[in-house]
Amino acid sequence: MAALLNGLSKRLVADQIISEESAIEATSLAKKNKVQLVTQLIDSELATPLQIAQTCATEFGTPLFDLEAFDKELLNKELVDSKLIIAHRAFPLIKRGNRLFVAVSDPTNLIGLDEIKFHTGLSTESILVEDDKLSRLIESFLDDGNDAFEGLEDEALDNLEVAETKKDEGDEGNSGADDAPVVRFINQMLLSAIKKGASDLHFEPYEKTYRVRFRIDGMLQDMSRPPVALGPKIAARLKVMSQLDISERRVPQDGRIKLKISKTKAIDFRVNTLPTLFGEKIVLRILDSSSAKMGIDALGYEPDQKEMYLEALKRPQGMILVTGPTGSGKTVSLYTGLNILNTEGVNISTAEDPVEINLEGINQVNVNNRVGLDFASALRSFLRQDPDVIMVGEIRDLETASIAIKAAQTGHMVLSTLHTNSAAETLTRMLNMGVPSFNLATTVNLIIAQRLARRLCGHCKQALDVPVETLKKEGFSDEMLKSAKIYHPVGCNQCNKGYKGRVGIYEVVKITPAISRIIMEEGNSIQLNEQFKKEGYNNLRKSGLVKVCQGVTSLEEVNRVTSEN
Repeated sequence: MAALLNGLSKRLVADQIISEESAIEATSLAKKNKVQLVTQLIDSELATPLQIAQTCATEFGTPLFDLEAFDKELLNKELVDSKLIIAHRAFPLIKRGNRLFVAVSDPTNLIGLDEIKFHTGLSTESILVEDDKLSRLIESFLDDGNDAFEGLEDEALDNLEVAETKKDEGDEGNSGADDAPVVRFINQMLLSAIKKGASDLHFEPYEKTYRVRFRIDGMLQDMSRPPVALGPKIAARLKVMSQLDISERRVPQDGRIKLKISKTKAIDFRVNTLPTLFGEKIVLRILDSSSAKMGIDALGYEPDQKEMYLEALKRPQGMILVTGPTGSGKTVSLYTGLNILNTEGVNISTAEDPVEINLEGINQVNVNNRVGLDFASALRSFLRQDPDVIMVGEIRDLETASIAIKAAQTGHMVLSTLHTNSAAETLTRMLNMGVPSFNLATTVNLIIAQRLARRLCGHCKQALDVPVETLKKEGFSDEMLKSAKIYHPVGCNQCNKGYKGRVGIYEVVKITPAISRIIMEEGNSIQLNEQFKKEGYNNLRKSGLVKVCQGVTSLEEVNRVTSEN
């Protein structure tokens, strides 16, 4: 059996890193799967990338180089075609005279080195690196927005399909913007945004530049700078994909793209165009239906807040209001509740502008003011459709608020959103709209004010020693400080500047008799906040500090998304 082993596999067995049987099986699978032995060993979790790299260095006498110490600014991206890099897992690091130094995780990869030598005309010399770090470097290179036109001959970028959607009456057919490089560039941007977990894509024209930015974990990041001359073609292509009028550049337009990633998977994008001084700025919002199915536990509610939300959802009638600025996760909070209520025996209808999350079993209506279908008219129709639960995308005016209140008073559960900063301001905003205080006090069951904060990366966050007095000035109570352990962001290969993902920060207020009395007396937000505090409800700031104590986020992040009290 041992005669079947040689080189790396034999050394790994000799060093007792893997067993002889595992080595033989991995060698056989590598040949069958047509992959390098190093790749097969790592995929099978038989050895770590570092163990393999150290063994290769000993066996073949090749020095081991740490890619993280390499300055990526020195990369010459014109030297080798990306197809060769992918095919041979060999990355050209730097050129010195007539020699090209190539990073490999398998020093026996002579075929790859020879092919790179043939295509470049340079003498190749291998540099041994860890396989996982090599993978990240290749991935970073291929995803680099500034090289968006590199390697776009890839079949996947050509074959992405835009699903047909029904056009509104009166919409005219649009001719396609069929410039192939532009099509592939946009497809790559869309796929890259999905892969990086972005929530929005911004295509922005300026006088002398054009840039593409992604919003990742709530922060915008520059991703690409295509030639400014391509701006009109990029705008035309995006408008064709979202079935907008490409001849109309003077007014904003709203559309939607359904991008087929595969036969079984499609991603929806909400599209908005805006005429600016130097062309149309186009913003795409990635709509993720799975976010509503994550479950309430994944959203970041504290146990008492979660219990209040679930209790309010169980009530047969009344109103639940979710508030916060644009992009604070209000829709996901509402749809998480709707998903809990979405059973065979419940009739649910929603009116939204536009529908962001598509859920089976819920009757969803897109508000269209052009044809007279606004929130108020949709609500009136819902009440003739035998509803149990109604969701209104946003209460913007007195007419919508009045119909929603009446629905909540007549045996329906109503969920909606407002753009206010806190729970107290939500109530005073409704009063200022003209909603009678008695109706408000007897109808609203629960108010949720929320923000989204970036989560600290679990791999690289570091404990921070902060003086107690400083923490008290920030708002930490003595009780919180007993178990507080403060962390701060560092940054590593698995996160974005020390953060990865986002978590909700909530102020959840149940309307009690004492709060109802203040509402009926038309009390202001200061009086309401004082009562909330008396009843033990955490405001947004306090909830954020709780997340800091738990090590979920940083104090800097909470200071960014909440105000100090």
